[in-house]
Amino acid sequence: MSTKKRILFIANEMSPYLELTEFAEIVNKLAIKSNDAGFEVRCIMPRFGTVNERRHRLHEVVRLSGINVSVDNDDYPLQIKVASLPNARLQVYFLDNEDFFKRKYVFNDEEEQWYDDNDLRTVFFCKGALETVKKFGWPPEIIHCSGWMTGLIPLYLKTVYKKEPVFAQSKVIYTIGSSTFEEKLGEDFAKKAIIHNSLKEKDLEVFKGATNYALQRGGAMYADAITFGAEDIDQRLVDEFSKVKGKKVIPFKGWDTDLTEYLELYSDLAAK
Repeated sequence: MSTKKRILFIANEMSPYLELTEFAEIVNKLAIKSNDAGFEVRCIMPRFGTVNERRHRLHEVVRLSGINVSVDNDDYPLQIKVASLPNARLQVYFLDNEDFFKRKYVFNDEEEQWYDDNDLRTVFFCKGALETVKKFGWPPEIIHCSGWMTGLIPLYLKTVYKKEPVFAQSKVIYTIGSSTFEEKLGEDFAKKAIIHNSLKEKDLEVFKGATNYALQRGGAMYADAITFGAEDIDQRLVDEFSKVKGKKVIPFKGWDTDLTEYLELYSDLAAK
C-alpha cells in the first residue's frame, strides 16, 4: 500500500498550458518538485479554449464523465480531460464545459470586454474541481489553490464539503497573487456562490464585493495556510495576511526561489 502523501494543485493557470502571470511557471515547478520529493501529485485547471488540445495531447477521461454541476439553479455537464505534464510523470486534469470554456479567449472577449458570465464560470470551476476529486476517490492531504478563480474553494472545503470522507484529512493552502482584473463578478456573485443549503449568506460576506481583492481575501481567510505568490500584491492583502494568528504564512521569496519553503510547508501540514 502506498504511503505517499497526496498533493492536489488547483489553479486557473499552469505552464505550459496557460500563462497569464509568472505564477503559472511556479505551479508547474511546484508540481514537478513535489512529485520528485516523493509526494503523489495531481493538478486541476480549467480547459480554456486557448489550451491547445492536440499540441498538449488532452483526451477525455470517460470513467469520470457524467458529472453535472449545479450552479444558480441550473445544471451544467462537466467534461474532464487529462494530459501528462511534459517531462514529469504526473497528470493534469482539465475541467471543460461547452457553455463556459469553449471560446477563444480567457476572461475577456476579442474587444477586451469582460465576460458577463465569469461569475458562473468561477463557481462552476470551484465546485466542479471538488466534485471531480470526489469522483476520483483520491483523498489529498494538501490542496494548494492559486489564482483568484480558486478563491471559493477554501470556503467550500470548510463548509459544504467538510464531511466528505475524501476531504477528511485535507489541509488547504491559498496563494495570494497579483491583481489581474479591475472588473467585478457581479452584484449577485455571493448569491450564485451558495451551492448548498448548508451555506449561509454570512459565510460569503467576504466575497460580496466580487472583485479580485474580494476573491483573494476570501480564499486566504478560509485557508489553513497562506503564501504570497507575487511582488505586486494589493497592499490591503499584505497588511491583513502577512501575519495571521494560527496560520502558517510564507512570504514571496522571488521568482528564482528553489521553492524549498513550499515543500517544507507541504510536509508540515501533511504531518498534522
